[in-house]
Amino acid sequence: MLCAALPAYAQDFVDTAGALDDVAFYRLVACAAPPGGRCAKPFYIWRKRTLTVGIVARAPVFLGGKEKRAEAAVERAVQRLNAVGMGLYLTRNETAPDIEIHLLDTARGDKITLRSGHILHGLTMANAITALDAEGSMIEGAAIGFSTTLPRSQYESVMLEEITQALGLITDIQNPYYRSRSILSQNADNSLKDLGLQDRIALIRHYPPD
Repeated sequence: MLCAALPAYAQDFVDTAGALDDVAFYRLVACAAPPGGRCAKPFYIWRKRTLTVGIVARAPVFLGGKEKRAEAAVERAVQRLNAVGMGLYLTRNETAPDIEIHLLDTARGDKITLRSGHILHGLTMANAITALDAEGSMIEGAAIGFSTTLPRSQYESVMLEEITQALGLITDIQNPYYRSRSILSQNADNSLKDLGLQDRIALIRHYPPD
């Protein structure tokens, strides 16, 4: 089986201007297509329709308030994503979850050091980073790394963004219009704590309800 680690960096975005229609927005965040243009990536989809997500690593620097804030952020992200009504459901599980969350003793700009072969190993840390393990266009696993330099006040917003990216919407949109309208906005200051309307529409389009 050929698997490829596909990191989704915060710097990985498509630049646009003004409001996009729902189809253009979806294609941008799902396959990095500019409005009216071709996809730059496959449409990455989970084979499963019930996924587990959980924190699997906690560096000592996170113990205490940071860890509690991260735990709460995971819970809220799962609740908000499940409320979308898409054909995919998330549950919390910290024993070998489909979507692993690593609270790492790694600052923004530093290389991530995990076991050799791990999909986050060797990547350059952003405030947070998501990587997919895919076979073709099908997602087999995902991992999220949180940096030590991300302010606690941004955990809830960033956790929701990263888990959304782990579902396959791995491209950000750079467009001031979406600053307060999309969790996937490259222009945001990480203060948005809920999915935007077009984020929800994109998730339903990516995972249509049965």
